Amino acid sequence: MRINKFLSERGLCSRREADAWIEAGRILVNGQVATLGTRITPTDRVCVDGEEVGAPTRHVYIALHKPIGVECTTNRSVQHNIVDFVAHRERVFPIGRLDKDSEGLILLTNDGDIVNLLLRREHQHEKEYLVTVDRPVTDDFMHEMSQGVTILETVTAPCVCTRVSKNVFRIVLTQGLNRQIRRMCDVFGYTVRRLVRVRFCNIMLEGLEHGRWRNLTPQEIAGLIPEQPAAESVQEI
Repeated sequence: MRINKFLSERGLCSRREADAWIEAGRILVNGQVATLGTRITPTDRVCVDGEEVGAPTRHVYIALHKPIGVECTTNRSVQHNIVDFVAHRERVFPIGRLDKDSEGLILLTNDGDIVNLLLRREHQHEKEYLVTVDRPVTDDFMHEMSQGVTILETVTAPCVCTRVSKNVFRIVLTQGLNRQIRRMCDVFGYTVRRLVRVRFCNIMLEGLEHGRWRNLTPQEIAGLIPEQPAAESVQEI
């Protein structure tokens, strides 16, 4: 088994994060610094920052209604980081990001494999947002947003945009560029006043109180990755 898969299966990080840890020299296998190509056997002793890695943990999948101000980082030295905010008994990390100034639904897990599957662009997983802007939403604005907008030296993928009320619209994205919606709005002279993610794939924010989290149901987990068996939820404490 490759070292990055070994670490992700033990709920320590995603495979991408594991690669960064390996490159930083934080991983030892039998006392030797691991490389990206290192493979693990059942008898190998693996340490992260000097602490031995134990057996795989039970997989956890939770949905959080993230408040504004919480940072989607696993770096515990960052104030208001999402790991300390959730305070789960397992070591969980977010699936993707929701910027500090935004709120709403974000999923967390200790299953590195599901993170890789959900964040692959080719899977076209939908993320739905309600966006409040500083002036009235026009038909032209909605049309231009939905066709694709040039930001960050690329053109965003076509998306679905619909007006909800005078200054509020709904947008469904299948990609996740840095501060994408805010940058798209900026191109047309709009400033985002509030941004709430209300859906990630088949998981809805509705019914989840602000600042609270819940376990995903086996049916929700199966809906995220249909080819994967439904996993048993861990009870909230």
